[in-house]
Amino acid sequence: MQIQVNLKEMKKYVYLVTDRNRSCIHVGMSTDLMKTMAFYRQMPNLFFDSGKQLTRLVYFEELNSETTAIQRFKLISKFTRIQKDKMVRSVNPDWVDLTIGLDFESILLSGVNVLNTPVRSLS
Repeated sequence: MQIQVNLKEMKKYVYLVTDRNRSCIHVGMSTDLMKTMAFYRQMPNLFFDSGKQLTRLVYFEELNSETTAIQRFKLISKFTRIQKDKMVRSVNPDWVDLTIGLDFESILLSGVNVLNTPVRSLS
């Protein structure tokens, strides 16, 4: 049995990443946020200098079509720094790295029962 995936039907994400000091905010678009963030962590100096390692996902939007995602990406890319700050603070006032929640969600969706896993005795 072969499953075909229509790329037009996949979810698209528009996201904002920043460095630990929040001095730089980068707008991006992806179909897989976890892979994208893994890429940012593996290649932190690819696009920016070592002082601005963009490893903190602080905002994202899930969109249903590529056209909508591209339009939203272009709009957010034109925002000023203040507008991007307000957008992040409206949903993530403490600028927490959202990949932690996405990691946990992917674990839950994979069917692993994290909470009821037996703990082995060290004795």
